[in-house]
Amino acid sequence: MIVETIDRIKEEIGKDVTLVAVSKTKPVADIETAYQGGQRIFGENKVQELVEKYEALPKDIQWHLIGHLQRNKVKYIAPFVNLIHAVDSLRLLKEINKQALKNDRVINVLLQFHIAQEDTKFGFSFEEAKDLLNDKEFVELQNINVVGVMGMATNTNNSEQVADEFRTLHNYFQIIKSHYFKFNPDFKEISMGMSGDYKIAVEEGSTMIRVGSTIFGTRNY
Repeated sequence: MIVETIDRIKEEIGKDVTLVAVSKTKPVADIETAYQGGQRIFGENKVQELVEKYEALPKDIQWHLIGHLQRNKVKYIAPFVNLIHAVDSLRLLKEINKQALKNDRVINVLLQFHIAQEDTKFGFSFEEAKDLLNDKEFVELQNINVVGVMGMATNTNNSEQVADEFRTLHNYFQIIKSHYFKFNPDFKEISMGMSGDYKIAVEEGSTMIRVGSTIFGTRNY
């Protein structure tokens, strides 16, 4: 079922949208099944679990850290992580930059925006993001590459509200692109949409969706 579901989702979203298969809490065997079916991009939200799976699985997998990241954990994933989605402070960016430098790498990151009506979600406001992007300390970071934005919509059945929140993120992306990354072709990702709302996200301009339970089944926490 895993491979069939991945194929169905990829057909739905089209070739211009990247599918991140969110494998958090799922066994290595499930990831191997998806891998054998051709999936190469996987997302985890806990550093320790990500490191363990990285060590156990083929090295051509692209690993995305999609959960909230603590600064003291960056060093564990810096040698190999492909993209860090949820970057929400200058202090975190400075730590990623520092660890990337130690590993002689440039690490790709997304700026996380708070677009939901839930206080439990992390992320910049638009004003905070502008302050960051104008900050001399940010401009001097050489070992990070900001490739786009990320956000999570409110967990609600109100599809109009979800669409509106995704639209907000898309607008933020366009303004930031035109003001700060006009000449950076790498700044092109809008990571939004999960199992329950990825179809709405794609309609609103998502370039990257993070889908877990639809592919791997519901999680037992």
